[in-house]
Amino acid sequence: MTPALEASSLYRFFHAGDDETLALRGVSLALHPGELVAVTGPSGSGKSTLLSCLAGLDEPDGGTVEVAGERLSRRSEEERASLRARHIGVLYQQFNLVAQLSVEENVALAERLGGPGAGEAGRGALLELTGMGHRARAHPAQLSGGELARAGLAVALAADPEVLLADEPTGELDEDTARRVVDLLRARAERGGSVLLVTHSPEIAARCDREIRLRDGMVAA
Repeated sequence: MTPALEASSLYRFFHAGDDETLALRGVSLALHPGELVAVTGPSGSGKSTLLSCLAGLDEPDGGTVEVAGERLSRRSEEERASLRARHIGVLYQQFNLVAQLSVEENVALAERLGGPGAGEAGRGALLELTGMGHRARAHPAQLSGGELARAGLAVALAADPEVLLADEPTGELDEDTARRVVDLLRARAERGGSVLLVTHSPEIAARCDREIRLRDGMVAA
């Protein structure tokens, strides 16, 4: 089966004066349709750097990333943004909402950036799926932490991406809300999507199909 997302020998270095930090050291992985995969590891192991490179938000210093069979790395920022909008949904730990827009308007914006969009009926169905139908007209400042997480997920799914990348999607949530968010991610994978999430939680990782452990910027054996 062709991977939805594939990374080959990713390296990422950061410089501060004469010091060099090796954030990623030859990381390779493949994410297939229908998979829910956890990336785990201690703080500073390279998890967030890896996610940024996989999403095309950051360029690796070595190696390549491909999404939907197209090379994502070594391209202009504009080209990476276009590929990301068409193929990748990203759920940030800080959530991906524009403060001045309502929940429904945030979803509509993400649809427009990713393609023709599903229209008002499709947006309504997505908001119902994520449990946010009753809060469609609310703005981010009016939402609880759990509602922000579910609204952010609706935005990440708005363009129906093949790949969903989530950075600590349950990090600030209570147990019940965290379970509901993971249920939604699992349902996305069961419908054929490819989902990769970064998590510190062993309980969340145990609910995934497999776990990729990072340590010191490398995949741990």
